[in-house]
Amino acid sequence: MAIRRILTIDNAADLAILKQVSQPVAGVDDAVRALMDDMLETMYAAPGIGLAAVQVGALDRVIVMDLGDREGAGDLDEDAEPTEEAALARRNPRHFVNPEILWASDEMFTYEEGCLSIPEYFDAVERPARVRIKYLNYAGQTVEEEAEGLYAVCIQHEMDHLNGVLFIDHLSRLRRERAVAKVKKHARMAA
Repeated sequence: MAIRRILTIDNAADLAILKQVSQPVAGVDDAVRALMDDMLETMYAAPGIGLAAVQVGALDRVIVMDLGDREGAGDLDEDAEPTEEAALARRNPRHFVNPEILWASDEMFTYEEGCLSIPEYFDAVERPARVRIKYLNYAGQTVEEEAEGLYAVCIQHEMDHLNGVLFIDHLSRLRRERAVAKVKKHARMAA
C-alpha cells in the first residue's frame, strides 16, 4: 500500500482532472484492489471519511469510505482525545466499484460537508436523505442496499466526484468563489 497525493482545487492541473467524468472498470481484479488499498491508506492519512479514485488521479469509478462507528451520525464524543488505538478500533472500510444510485428519496437532508480536495473549507449542502445504491464490493460481488444519514451524504458526495462534480458546485456562485479563494489562500500560506 502507498499513500498517494490528493488532488486539490488550488492547482489548475488538478482541477482539470477533478472535473472529468470517471470511467467504469471492467471488474474487480488485483489492480483495482491495490488502488482501493492505496486510496484507503491515503484517506486515513489525510484524514478523511471518503475518497474517490479521481481525487488521487485515477479516472476509475471507484470509491472508498470509512465512517467507523459514525454511521449513526450523532453518537460521537467530540471532546474525546483521539488516539491511534481508538481510530483503529473504529475502522470499518467500505469499497464501492462502479456505484450507481437506483433511487433517491424526496425527503432532503442538509449536512455541513468538507472535502480532501477542497482543504479547510466546509459548507452546508442539501441532498436526498436516503438513497438506494448498487455497486461491486472488494470481492467483486454485487451489493444493493439503502443508505441514510451520514452514509447517504458521503456516498452521494463521493459519487459526485465520479461525475466531475465537487460539493462546492452545489453552492451559490458567491459561496463557491469564497471557497476557492479560501483554499488558494490556505495553499499560499502553507507554501
